[in-house]
Amino acid sequence: MKYRHAFHAGNFADVHKHVTLLALLRALARKDTGLLLLDTHAGRGLYDLADADARKGNEAAGGIARLEAAQSSAAQPVTAELTDYLASIQQIRSERRDRRCYPGSPLLGLHALRPQDRAVFIETQPTEHAALRAAVGKRATVECADGFQRLANWLPPRERRALVLIDPPYEATAADFREVERALGETLRRLANAVVMIWYPIKHGRDTDHWLERLAQHWPKAAGGALVPQLVSELWVHPRDNRAGLNGSGLLIANPPYLIAEQMRIWLQELHRTLDPNRAGGWLVRESLAVTSAS
Repeated sequence: MKYRHAFHAGNFADVHKHVTLLALLRALARKDTGLLLLDTHAGRGLYDLADADARKGNEAAGGIARLEAAQSSAAQPVTAELTDYLASIQQIRSERRDRRCYPGSPLLGLHALRPQDRAVFIETQPTEHAALRAAVGKRATVECADGFQRLANWLPPRERRALVLIDPPYEATAADFREVERALGETLRRLANAVVMIWYPIKHGRDTDHWLERLAQHWPKAAGGALVPQLVSELWVHPRDNRAGLNGSGLLIANPPYLIAEQMRIWLQELHRTLDPNRAGGWLVRESLAVTSAS
């Protein structure tokens, strides 16, 4: 059975990923020049949280629903990034006239783009691709293809600026991690200043740490020989060494915009406090060798 994100829409990992995506796009918009948003594994773009698939695991209850509940209480989010994320969702729901929908990365990304920006969304599954095309309409280019293989077709873009989101399903876990490594290198070879945001699952902390260490040994270098700047952001709501399932959400970001890490240390701490009320997990922000974390 092919991966279907509808079972997990709006969970804690989605919240972590989507808050970060919007924060990156807002930071990149500080420059007037246009950019390309390229999503290699876009999914269907819009999810119904009242659908049977979403209700089966009820994962949104521990993600977007919990964050929205905190907003409506005395402990509402105060950081700009969380407020922006929630306001974006509400606006999309208002436009769709659907209070139970949850926008995926494509619709949230489009919400933040400006007239001078472009978006390309790639999805390999025909049924998900058809739903994505219907959700997006004519506001972006939508392809039914392997996102890893289509990177070369879209990079470098005419804008010479890009945010590339790489978020595979990790069904064939080892193969997907290898493809992610290859895609990162190819993206930066084609566009050295590209901001690359890679989502990865944290199912066992030791395995995740080994992968990051291996990747660091082959981390791309810029034209002058210096290492491309990197940022690691992790949020886990279960112990990282628990093999029961998805314990946490990780993001590896190449060429992070200015001040993103400093701002993330503020809003990620708040997000963890909201989504992990039992304090079973923790959070981490790491730039190169500098680490700030709580667990």
